[in-house]
Amino acid sequence: MRRPRVATVRPDLHPRRALAVGAALVLAAGPVALAPGRSPAEPAAVAAAAPAAADRGTQLYLEHCASCHGERGQGAQRGPSVIGVGPASVDFQLSTGRMPVSHEVQQARRGEPVFSAGDISALVDHVASFGGGGPRIPRVAPGNLGSGREIFAANCAPCHGATGAGAALTNGWIAPPLYDSTAVQVAEAVRVGPGLMPVFPSQVLDDRQVNDLAAYVQRLRGERLDRGGNPLGRLGPLAEGLVAWLAALGLLVAAARWLGRRAGE
Repeated sequence: MRRPRVATVRPDLHPRRALAVGAALVLAAGPVALAPGRSPAEPAAVAAAAPAAADRGTQLYLEHCASCHGERGQGAQRGPSVIGVGPASVDFQLSTGRMPVSHEVQQARRGEPVFSAGDISALVDHVASFGGGGPRIPRVAPGNLGSGREIFAANCAPCHGATGAGAALTNGWIAPPLYDSTAVQVAEAVRVGPGLMPVFPSQVLDDRQVNDLAAYVQRLRGERLDRGGNPLGRLGPLAEGLVAWLAALGLLVAAARWLGRRAGE
């Protein structure tokens, strides 16, 4: 087997010539040594590209939800498990601005949504990946107002009021007003029962009845602003009439006292 040739500097060369030859050998070997290597900037670029490829729903959940509900939705000391709650429940809580919350509360109140519609959809899909069943987001169709009025009076008015204005319940809980609810949110609340609200499965209220109920709540939403006069919180004609009589009686008493004082003078 032939021995590999090794480049050496001849000892009989002049020192300056030997130095020049050695430098030439180093420069010649430099590109060969660097060629198999990787640019120092490349690992940083790869690391920076990794988060961008992550799933949007996963990122949002870890940033805004995992601290209370656990990284896999299993629940924690600050929040319950969300495994199996279903897409309708997640969409309802996020679209009504009830979640996420900055601190623990007994009952989350409605507010402006924190996330866009696209982000909400991504979060719904991510929570659904934890497994379990739960109601799907309902598809609401136009309903019958007459039937919806009857369903509302029998199942909703005792807590939310005949006009949907809401009311106080027990132990600091409230039945919120329904004026800002969309048709889908009404249907979602019926199926998931947020807070103290009972769940109405399809065996109790079928999809057609839910459509009727959602249509009637939308009518209440449209009638929120009364034509003429002060609505007085939409307390109803009896209470509003009583307030009007009391106001008129007060004016009559004041006028009688003023006339008596003038007569005495």
